[in-house]
Amino acid sequence: MPRMSGSKEILMIVGDFVEDLEVMVPYQILLMQGHKVSAVSPGKRSKDKVKTAIHDFEGDQTYTEKRGHDFLLNADFEKIDLNKMDALVLPGGRAPEFLRLNPKVLAMVKHFFQQNKPVAAICHGLQILTAAKVLEGYSVTAYPTVQPEIESAGATFVEVSAGFDNSHVCRNLVSAPAWPAHPAFMKDFLALLETK
Repeated sequence: MPRMSGSKEILMIVGDFVEDLEVMVPYQILLMQGHKVSAVSPGKRSKDKVKTAIHDFEGDQTYTEKRGHDFLLNADFEKIDLNKMDALVLPGGRAPEFLRLNPKVLAMVKHFFQQNKPVAAICHGLQILTAAKVLEGYSVTAYPTVQPEIESAGATFVEVSAGFDNSHVCRNLVSAPAWPAHPAFMKDFLALLETK
């Protein structure tokens, strides 16, 4: 499918038990806007799938988790050419806790910050950024349990709204606490991408 004028090449790094809405909704919105999204996962190829998890806020001390859908990858992790990528998306869920242990994932993330390319990270996706040591001097928001890691990484934590629906922009980075923030999160990211 030909790309629209002004469309961007966006890398999305995911893994098993990525949060269902945090991968599906941004992926679909970016495609709808005419961007090309390469969804990849370490150790997997195009046409492989990752399992997703559905996280919800049901009045407990933390979120609950249920099995979600299968998300189809459309690119090979090992074949990504970062020089052709214009932006990066890091969804949350449980995947970031193991993705942040992968040296190649961290090197990919560092590339986007070194080149000042737009990055969107939501919920626990910020754990990958703290592990990559790219947040010093930034202000960001995330799921509240990630606050200690963010502050240890030299960043300022921006409070989460009562509805978990706020987004925050600092330089090339858009961050959000969880999937209820998708309207603000995607609006801010599309603005960074200069999407018309």
